[in-house]
Amino acid sequence: MKAMILAAGKGERMRPLTLTTPKPLIRVAGVPLIEYHLRALAAAGFTQVVINHAWLGQQIEDHLGDGSAFGLSIAYSPEAEALETGGGIFRALPLLGTEPFLVVNGDIWTDYDFATLRQPRPGLAHLVMVDNPPHHPGGGDFCLENGLLHDATPGAEALTFSGISVLHPELFADCVPGPFKLAPLLRQAMARGQVSGEHMQGRWVDVGTVERLAQVEQLLEASR
Repeated sequence: MKAMILAAGKGERMRPLTLTTPKPLIRVAGVPLIEYHLRALAAAGFTQVVINHAWLGQQIEDHLGDGSAFGLSIAYSPEAEALETGGGIFRALPLLGTEPFLVVNGDIWTDYDFATLRQPRPGLAHLVMVDNPPHHPGGGDFCLENGLLHDATPGAEALTFSGISVLHPELFADCVPGPFKLAPLLRQAMARGQVSGEHMQGRWVDVGTVERLAQVEQLLEASR
């Protein structure tokens, strides 16, 4: 199984840090954020990783190189325009192949064990969900029942998508090149019972602000 790290975001909410440094290279406890993912993927048995990038993306390539320093082989999918999550993954499909692949947002930090996602799963997608964090408005993204996900309904207890998933290339069968979101594709597949999920109990932080960057550093310091 191959893995893809989504690293094309501009990191507007983390300015001024991201004015001259792409968000995946922002350091957390002295280590670039994206390196935590690369080390975890290598430890989980992954060998091939695809990274998309846009804003200051050449810095990412220059820093990570071919991935050999992490025991990985890295291929890059540069984007001249912002393609959003769905469009960025679709553009990278030729590098990802015809089998299901793992996707992880480059701007999260987690201690999730990626090895658990290497087992075969039915359907078009499998999403790792977390408890709805205080900074996430709207009360969650999707509901998890009997191992399957469906769109949140009023009054139902919803979870938040962690940004970790396994996707099948067939999820993008009717897509065309250009910018588009991933969520509508997932909702269409959910309506057909094709999206499974799990509720993660480990540590997870959406590193979207300077304050949450400091939160990760505190977690790392406490675990030493």
